[in-house]
Amino acid sequence: MALPFSDGKHFVRLYHSLLFYVNDKHKVLESLHHPDDFFKLSPEDILRLKDKLYAAPDQIDSFVRDNPANFASEELEIISSWKHFIRGRFYVVRYLKNYAVFLTEGHPAKAYGVQELAVPWENMLGPNLPRIVEATLLPFKDIIIFDGTFSSYNLFFGSGMRRSINDTFRQAKTSYGIITSLPFSSEKSSSTDSEKLRGFLRSQDSRDIHWEEIEELKNKSPELMTVFSEEMGRVHARAYRKKLKEIGVKEGWFGLIDGIIIAGGRTREDVEKALKSLIPIEMMELAYIFQLKAK
Repeated sequence: MALPFSDGKHFVRLYHSLLFYVNDKHKVLESLHHPDDFFKLSPEDILRLKDKLYAAPDQIDSFVRDNPANFASEELEIISSWKHFIRGRFYVVRYLKNYAVFLTEGHPAKAYGVQELAVPWENMLGPNLPRIVEATLLPFKDIIIFDGTFSSYNLFFGSGMRRSINDTFRQAKTSYGIITSLPFSSEKSSSTDSEKLRGFLRSQDSRDIHWEEIEELKNKSPELMTVFSEEMGRVHARAYRKKLKEIGVKEGWFGLIDGIIIAGGRTREDVEKALKSLIPIEMMELAYIFQLKAK
């Protein structure tokens, strides 16, 4: 969803005034005499000014303090918020209704919902995701936008790399959600240990990548060990359902512990009774009981 036209005009007016102030301080472009002259500049010249701005973000405070354009206090608050910009390289991993999802590199990764200014993201980047872009994200009226320019790379990823990027996105979403405003506080939105553990266990690729984190979390408390057993029980049950049907078992109930079938029966009660007779009572919380249904 594109930024409303009036908001787009408002952003451009504020942002160009800030860049004009930077140019007035540093004399980067001798031909720039008024904020309206930005529409005559080349993308390369505008990028030179942006580089100068982001290299010394304290210029934003100076602009707000000097207020050379006589902006209202609400407008100065918007400009002041740009101190919380995020500049770097991102993977664009999803086009959603209200924004595209920009995923940061590094660890821990974060996913940002970034609204386009005028042209839909898919028109700019094409339908095939993920794509790598270099961009600067800015807060604007409780949403996240970009500063008007970005560069993209025409790289196409193999299936293994796509799985890795998508797994990183799932982990970022599990840990922090999709971030839609700046500045972002991880303390306010970090997920619980159980949510993180469930996220790590969601796919085989994720389990392979995050096995160290899984080991650390599952041994952290009995409750997390129970979460681990429940999630892995689901994984093993899917495999066993297929194997049981292959050998001719049509229906029944089965109890698993650590990926091993310990008991089976015609009803859930039968399995629970068998498990209690075979394993210590404290192990019952780690048992996963599943049903095989006849088609």
